[in-house]
Amino acid sequence: MEDVVTAKGWTLVCDLDDIVSNTGVCALVDDEQVAVFRVGENALYAIDNFDPNANAYVLSRGLIGSLGERVVVASPIYKQHFDLRTGECLEAPEHSVRAWQVTLQGDHVLLGQPLR
Repeated sequence: MEDVVTAKGWTLVCDLDDIVSNTGVCALVDDEQVAVFRVGENALYAIDNFDPNANAYVLSRGLIGSLGERVVVASPIYKQHFDLRTGECLEAPEHSVRAWQVTLQGDHVLLGQPLR
């Protein structure tokens, strides 16, 4: 993976095949834990891995699903739902997390900056 050329501000975190479809993995980027999710074949989302409701780094282990039009992950501890596009916690908006830029370059998953 060392030969991947990335634009400034993007970090190579893994290959697409390292993430099983409809699951997440945790990436450490500049000392921050980021949960990276693969939904379906190639849709990628990234949010902070920290669940403020449970005070634990566990969101990458949550279950992916949908609520209406929203693609969400349910925290494995208290089951709050986090929108994978925005990081909003649907049950407790004051406990929302950051969403991150994520892209696919060839077969490589890259993380950019937080969206907010």
